[in-house]
Amino acid sequence: MSFLRFLMLLALIVWVGGVIFFPVVAATAFSVLPTTHLAGLVVRRCLWILHWMGLVSGFVFPASPLLYHRLSSSRADVFAAAHLLVGLMLALTLVSQFGIIPRMDALRASVADLGSLPADHPVQLQFNALHLWSVRVEEGVLILGLAAAYLVARQSKAG
Repeated sequence: MSFLRFLMLLALIVWVGGVIFFPVVAATAFSVLPTTHLAGLVVRRCLWILHWMGLVSGFVFPASPLLYHRLSSSRADVFAAAHLLVGLMLALTLVSQFGIIPRMDALRASVADLGSLPADHPVQLQFNALHLWSVRVEEGVLILGLAAAYLVARQSKAG
């Protein structure tokens, strides 16, 4: 059964680690690539991968202890605080992946080069507002993930 606990922890580690590392990738792309358009494409693809890692992790994290409790015939605490936090992380990731990002993609596709627009252009203003929400959502996922990791670590110490 320790393998199921390992899967639960691995899911959280991968997700939170990816969210921590993502800004490094984004900053590097914008500092190394010749255009903001190319950097935006790289960052967009990395964010897509990060979100799918999160969605898989958001399934594996609660599924592992539920399977453990099912196999051991004990009662699972599906409303444990760490599980609720991961559920919120999953909800935020879904909002970002299927709500915010598609709207940003549509704005990006509506102009030849988003980076060449003046700062006060309506498309640029809308994109910047969505980008701010995207950053806030990822920060929320990170904070929730760190809190969940703390709760899991605390639970490991108690058990």
